[in-house]
Amino acid sequence: MHDDLAGFRAGDPEAIRAVYRQHAGAVHTIARAMVGDPELAADVVQQTFVKAWRAAATFDEGRALAPWLYAIARRTAIDALRSERRPTQGGHGPEVDAAVTTLSFDRTWEVLEVRAAVERLPEAEREVVRLSSLLGFTHVEVAERLGVPVGTVKSRSARAHRRLAAMLGHLEEPANRLADPERTEG
Repeated sequence: MHDDLAGFRAGDPEAIRAVYRQHAGAVHTIARAMVGDPELAADVVQQTFVKAWRAAATFDEGRALAPWLYAIARRTAIDALRSERRPTQGGHGPEVDAAVTTLSFDRTWEVLEVRAAVERLPEAEREVVRLSSLLGFTHVEVAERLGVPVGTVKSRSARAHRRLAAMLGHLEEPANRLADPERTEG
């Protein structure tokens, strides 16, 4: 990644694409959590990487890139929300103010950990999780979309959830571990 950082700072298109591939998912998670609207979140992601690209030469290679990008994403999301709140120019209904709840750093980190764990699942299991957990399809609907029996969807889902539980066990609340003595290490 160090070569990508140097290339990113120099404006190398391939390095910029590599940085985008590595961080776009996390930036999107932050944007979506802050703005709520999927289209506006996509705009925030795009604006974040444009701003990062324009400021790449000022990035200190001795620092971690991710927090710098996340800070740009957060500021860009706030700007987007402010822009959305401005009075409309006509041609459509009035805009409605919505409460925005930002995620804490710990919660954002957990979301990123879950996203990374889902990405590490085998493709067939990852697709079942995506369709059922993220898009809300039933097992029957997932089976129809994938062209497999419902039993296959159920077994893939069970395997995926076991893998995710194993990969994400470190995120469990410490109080829960103390309440269940069999789950504590020792």
